Amino acid sequence: MQKINRNVVLALLSLTSLVFLLFQLCYYKFYLSQKNGTAFSKVRGSQSGQDSTRWHVVRKFLGLISSHNIPVYLIDPLILGLVDKDIEQIRSSPDGPSPECKYFCAPRDFTTFALLDKTWKHEVGLFRTAEKMGFQWLKIINKDPRLDGMDDLSGMEIPLHYIFKLASHAIHLVVFYERSGNFLWHGPLRLKQHMDRKFVPFRKLHFGRYPGAYEKPELLLVSIDDLKVQIPKNPSSFLEEVSHSRFLECRYREARAFFQLYPDDASLDAVEFRKKAKSLLHLAALTLNNLRVKFWLSSGTCLGWYRQCNVIPHSKDVDLGIFIRDYKADIIPAFQKAGLPLKHKFGKVEDSLELSFQGEDDVKLDIFFFYEEDDHIWNGGTQAKSGKKFKYLFPKFTLCWTEFVELKVHVPCETLQYVEANYGPEWKVPVKTWDWKSSPSNVQDNGVWPVDEWDDVIQIY
Repeated sequence: MQKINRNVVLALLSLTSLVFLLFQLCYYKFYLSQKNGTAFSKVRGSQSGQDSTRWHVVRKFLGLISSHNIPVYLIDPLILGLVDKDIEQIRSSPDGPSPECKYFCAPRDFTTFALLDKTWKHEVGLFRTAEKMGFQWLKIINKDPRLDGMDDLSGMEIPLHYIFKLASHAIHLVVFYERSGNFLWHGPLRLKQHMDRKFVPFRKLHFGRYPGAYEKPELLLVSIDDLKVQIPKNPSSFLEEVSHSRFLECRYREARAFFQLYPDDASLDAVEFRKKAKSLLHLAALTLNNLRVKFWLSSGTCLGWYRQCNVIPHSKDVDLGIFIRDYKADIIPAFQKAGLPLKHKFGKVEDSLELSFQGEDDVKLDIFFFYEEDDHIWNGGTQAKSGKKFKYLFPKFTLCWTEFVELKVHVPCETLQYVEANYGPEWKVPVKTWDWKSSPSNVQDNGVWPVDEWDDVIQIY
């Protein structure tokens, strides 16, 4: 009798444990999975072995932003790279079910979307809905650089990035802002001290390590893996922008300190010159951009941007740099068609080429062509009277975007090294008397043009 009772008790305990275990499993599957997004079924059409978690998270996110009428578009480089290969098929494909989950089912940590700031303001309601859907979120804010030139507004903060996490996947929402140069800008992703640095693997993010500048994209609504989503109409062009998007902000704090030591020239002549220089720079940028010739601010124009966030009033010209590999024979006729006659042409494409165009009144545009060697970059100079050649050496540099006189334009990313090479360690001190043959720190003699070449390499108009 005693033995039977023990067996019955053991059986009842086992049954109770089994029932409790089944209850836990059901609770986990039907309640916690819905609340926290920790389990998802396979997406229709997914291939064997593919993880559909990412697809489900993206689908829920798109539902979230749709319910709040927020127009976002896909900028994820990995997905757009795949989409670009199939863009014609995607554009022409019907809205029916996809035969396979090709783009959103690959296991990755993030999917990246973009949002234009001016199209949406009501984030509180979005966050509440997101939490109800099981999302955790993080908001990254920082100072608005567009206001750094205004002392009383420079402390204002704006949202730069949002992270929405569900299950093992996260949506990175990059906030783009319009800048006065008629382009889009996003800020850096910088976590403040109180933020959880383990919230997501931030180092794997494609956007946010540096600020970025982009052209305004034309968008296309497509169906990708049975999900309706907007993408840049030309994915390959956008992907090209991603790889060269790094943006440098003007150093407003240093500029204010500079003007405390050296008050700005507010004379009528200085104001007029800056106005003409701005107009000339905009015209030059339009002309070169139409030719698809990459250029950057060089010499005194670059120094003015870096040192005082403005055109140096006593410089009397606008200086641009172009790599000789980007030279096109159309450059001269294009500027002449734009109303800028050629003032002089020195050197030749193979050696020390420079062009000068006459702008309004006495303001001229100087274009210097740069040549790459193994360990340095240089541009040339020519003295018309003697035929002497000069060479200006620079450490190798890359190009970044900036905003200057309401224009999106390139500058050397390694700006300090570039400026120091040209103007030496005392570049912060204004110099009004400047001899291009002897004043630059990086100038050296480079021989003399043969007399029989002067008609080709020294042309003055």
